[in-house]
Amino acid sequence: MTLILTPPKGRVTAATIRNAVTSSVLPIIRTSHHHGRLRPFSHTSASHADFTHAVIGGGVVGLAIAQQLARRSSSPSTLLLERHSAVGTETSSRNSEVIHAGIYYGAGTLKTELCIRGKNLLYELCEKHAVPHKRVGKWIVAQNQAQREALQRIHDFCVNEINVPVRWVSREEAQRREPAVRAEAGILESPTTGIVDSHSLMVCLQGRFEEAGGTVALASAVTAIRPVGDANANGKEGWELTVRDTTTGESSTITTSTIINSAGLGAVDIHNMIVPSSQHKQMFYAKGNYFSYPSSSPKVSTLIYPAPEPGAGGLGTHLTLDLAGRIKFGPDVEWVDSPDDLAVNSARLPEAIEAVKKYLPDLDDTQLQPDYAGIRPKLGKAGAVAQGKGFVDFVIRKEEGYEGWVNLLNIESPGLTSSLAIAEKVEGLLYG
Repeated sequence: MTLILTPPKGRVTAATIRNAVTSSVLPIIRTSHHHGRLRPFSHTSASHADFTHAVIGGGVVGLAIAQQLARRSSSPSTLLLERHSAVGTETSSRNSEVIHAGIYYGAGTLKTELCIRGKNLLYELCEKHAVPHKRVGKWIVAQNQAQREALQRIHDFCVNEINVPVRWVSREEAQRREPAVRAEAGILESPTTGIVDSHSLMVCLQGRFEEAGGTVALASAVTAIRPVGDANANGKEGWELTVRDTTTGESSTITTSTIINSAGLGAVDIHNMIVPSSQHKQMFYAKGNYFSYPSSSPKVSTLIYPAPEPGAGGLGTHLTLDLAGRIKFGPDVEWVDSPDDLAVNSARLPEAIEAVKKYLPDLDDTQLQPDYAGIRPKLGKAGAVAQGKGFVDFVIRKEEGYEGWVNLLNIESPGLTSSLAIAEKVEGLLYG
């Protein structure tokens, strides 16, 4: 097999990172690079493995982890394996591009902890490397007393438990700032919520990874994982990965001291390659349909979210903005059987219109157009995003009974916001 690897690039300026669209690739047969130098593969113990780290999955979380590990002075080599021909083509490029504040996920959860930490790290990175972003703020709107009580619970949680800024918006202020928005029972504002150009963010992370000597292997699907040594080694001597070139169908093997399963929609498949069948898991797919709104009226400049419904699989069909100020609505929640079901379901448009008109009554529903769809990888059927029945937290852990394996499952929203904090956590799990 030929691993399709990006060639060594040396130091990359911030301008180069921002302006790059895709990395040029060339075939490097059974070789890797170590801080810009090529070396032959070896197949011995973990200390002489081909790579120190193999990160499986080149979405925004995998990129964040890979660059974090590659930038460690004690890490000789890090490989990022991506099954598609480019990074970030699945969930990472099919979401709302919202920088979340961390207000929905409950005390003591990884989602809350990593979202808050990740938000701060993400703003710092974007400002340092000129990744396009904007702190537009978010309004959560209530139309009845029950929804107002839900907002009060969010307010109290933010103020009393997690120290995330929120504030009530008066009717007078609401009318002045966003006269087109209806909120019959109240508005809670999250001023630290923002938006980011997810593609530019991933280009930046990939540039930082390559600058640190990391290797990106595109069109490289992991098809089998085995511990090096006897069946009871369980990673103590490293890991052997079978990797298939998706362009040619050829396969070969590499060895690595550690593996990080950050495969997103494929993470359960990777998990099931390693554990016995009695420990296999199943993934469920929550599709989110997005609809664009090209009309200039009504004009809104703040993200608008309905009050959360306990146990819902998403945060409601909300109004988001891109960095040019264009409006889009979504995502809704549609449970599907395949992660490849990415066609926008136009039959759900009437339901989206009904949801949006509750807070944007002057919407011209003839202007809504199907835009794109994304898939949320979930470990629970009908699993809730916010607090409520069915809530499933991020799973980020070293699996018991194994060495050198960090497993990431259920990395859905707020995964993009949390990505840099997740990278810190993975490094901590491996190195303390």
